Amino acid sequence: MQWTDEAIFLGARRHGETSIIAEMMTREHGRHLGLVRGGRSRTMQPMLQPGNRLDVVWRARLDEHLGEYRVEPLTLRAARLMETATAVYGVQALAALLRLLPERDPHPHLFGMLDIILDHLHEAQAAGELFVRFELAVLNDLGFGLDLAQCAATGTREDLVYVSPKSGRAVCREAGEPWADKMLTLPPFLSAGASSAATSESLADAFRLTGFFLGRHVYEPRGITPGAAREGFLQAALKALRAGEPESALAACANIA
Repeated sequence: MQWTDEAIFLGARRHGETSIIAEMMTREHGRHLGLVRGGRSRTMQPMLQPGNRLDVVWRARLDEHLGEYRVEPLTLRAARLMETATAVYGVQALAALLRLLPERDPHPHLFGMLDIILDHLHEAQAAGELFVRFELAVLNDLGFGLDLAQCAATGTREDLVYVSPKSGRAVCREAGEPWADKMLTLPPFLSAGASSAATSESLADAFRLTGFFLGRHVYEPRGITPGAAREGFLQAALKALRAGEPESALAACANIA
C-alpha cells in the first residue's frame, strides 16, 4: 500500500532512539499516524513541528498497518506559530479538536480550513472567528451540526439572536424573548449573511455556544475533559481584541470572559 498526500503535522511521540510516530492531518486520508525513521534527528526536527505543511508518502504492507512516512517540507510555519499566545494555544486546541474525529476518516474541507486558520493565528480577530467556525464544522462532521440559518419557531431569517440549547437551532428575537434566560446567544458574526466582525463580547458568546454543544454531545458522552488549550486560546484572543477596542466597549464586556 502506498499513497501521496499533503499533510499538516499535529504531533508525535517517541519511538525507539531516533524515530517518532507522527500524527498528521492529511487532505485526503484524514488524521493519520505513521512512523518517521530518524524523525528526532537535527535534520528532520525543524520539519516535524506542529502546524507545518508537508508533502508525505505513506507506505505499508497492509492498509491496517501503522506504516511509514517519507516527508518533504511545503510550508514551515512553526517558528511564526511560536510568536503569539493565540498561535501557541491555537495549534494545540486545533489538534485536540481533530482528535475527536475517527482516525483515517477523510475530511478534506477541514484540512482546508485548518490550513487557512494556521496562516491567521497571529491575527486575534480573524483567528477567533475562524476557530469558532472550525468548531462548528467539527460538530457538523460528528453529526451534531447547528442550524443557524433560520428561526426554528417562525422560519424567518431576520433578527436571529438566540440558539435553542435543546435543538441547536437559531431563534429570532420575538419568538425567543419569553425564554431568553434559557437561550444561548447567537453572536451577530455567525448569523447568515452577517457583515460585522467579532468583538470580544461576541467572540466570548460564540465560544460559549460551541463549548456548550461540544460538551453535551462529545466531551460528556465520551468522558473527556477538555484540555486547557482552548481556554488559553480564547483568553489570549480576547485580550488582544480588547486591547484594540474603545474604553466604552471594554466596560461593556468586562465580565464576559
